[in-house]
Amino acid sequence: MRRWSRGAPRGGENNGARDLGVSPEGLRGWVKQAKIDRGEGPAGALTTAEREELVRLRRQVREQEATIEVLGKATAFFAQDKMR
Repeated sequence: MRRWSRGAPRGGENNGARDLGVSPEGLRGWVKQAKIDRGEGPAGALTTAEREELVRLRRQVREQEATIEVLGKATAFFAQDKMR
């Protein structure tokens, strides 16, 4: 990976991708993400760790929203039962 992130000779990415058993586009994506992870990417680009945290936090928000919905329904159910 380090070799390709420093710049490969013309056509070298295709050979490197073939050696690794991936597509040239896949290798370019890995190289781009490696540069971002080293702090060499464009402003605002998310590192791998930041992407993983974002996925975790979004999952947590979905779970909390589901919990809130269940609690709201339970509250409404018990409030109706209390009114009878």
